Amino acid sequence: MPHRLFLSSGDLIADRRYEFARDLQLKGDLAAAAEVMEQAIEVAPGFASAWFELGTIRLALGETDQAIAAFQNARAADPDDRHGAGVRLMQLGAAPLADMPKAYVQSLFDQYAPRFEAELIERLNYRAPAILFKAVLAVRASERKPAYFNRAIDLGCGTGLGAAAFAKNVDSFIGIDLSAGMIAEARATGLYAELEVDDMTAGLQRQPDASADLVLAADAIVYVGDLAPVLREIERVLRPDGLLAFTVETHDGDGVIMGKGLRYAHAAEYVRGMIAAAGLQLAHLAPASPRTEDQVPVRGLAVLAGKLESTR
Repeated sequence: MPHRLFLSSGDLIADRRYEFARDLQLKGDLAAAAEVMEQAIEVAPGFASAWFELGTIRLALGETDQAIAAFQNARAADPDDRHGAGVRLMQLGAAPLADMPKAYVQSLFDQYAPRFEAELIERLNYRAPAILFKAVLAVRASERKPAYFNRAIDLGCGTGLGAAAFAKNVDSFIGIDLSAGMIAEARATGLYAELEVDDMTAGLQRQPDASADLVLAADAIVYVGDLAPVLREIERVLRPDGLLAFTVETHDGDGVIMGKGLRYAHAAEYVRGMIAAAGLQLAHLAPASPRTEDQVPVRGLAVLAGKLESTR
């Protein structure tokens, strides 16, 4: 996902040097780009965008220690961490795994919203909603139950691709997304009865107990590290016969890591443990690739869980 947030330093000379350094970076002259970016920082020491870009240049040069220092300075210069320097530090093992900065996720997707669908479908062969729809049909068929849902909650709804995949099987959709830009795109589809700008857990907290037949999160849980809080809320809002369907990216190790694509990857055993701890029963867990990146299918899992004994 191309993401180049620019926050002006407030100094014209520093901003111009930043732009010159970016040009050099794009042309592949990384050593010169780093030098000019450092000149921009000399003029404006609290220039968060320059520190962040210097970090990415140092990383590309293989200078990991210097990249870490630059990302630390970027985070210090912008306490909201809109560039996501903390996410880079987690990926580099230089910061403990924690929640992604809210302002970073918001700025990432607000910028991305207008071209989101074209980018996902054409370039990344995005297939998470289709994978989940197929899995839901299979689970419901095995239980001899109709795959029709009265009220569904679409977590991290984005532009509405999840709701579009389930539109004929859901009577009423509620969408929750942290990005106002994404919510505006989702509203234009006419697929949602309600839309809320919020993170998943907070958005769910406002939903009544046992009020949803289906909770959907297509390629959205990849922005959530610790699954416990959101799964606890999902268990509360699901009706007794309700179903949860989501995708995650995965890895061969234990627990949760920050993946190469700057999204969390959850190990299968971690997911199983979190589902059980939340009082949900696993109905389906199978390898499924939600998207393609650098011409390679991203490793993932499709996960379905319910509240009832019968959803095993």
